[in-house]
Amino acid sequence: MVARSALTRFWRDERGATAIEVGVLVALICVAIISAISTLSGAIKVSFGKASTAMASTTGT
Repeated sequence: MVARSALTRFWRDERGATAIEVGVLVALICVAIISAISTLSGAIKVSFGKASTAMASTTGT
């Protein structure tokens, strides 16, 4: 009877589930950020390259 009561309390306890849910959300957000950065990295390199070329041609270096 005591084991059954302890097992019931264990199944009803949701404190650990909340921590796991937060961990999963953080992991998904990290994956989204990494994906966005890798997708945009080429475009950012091109933009900075154009800006660098424009500044170099203006200053004469």
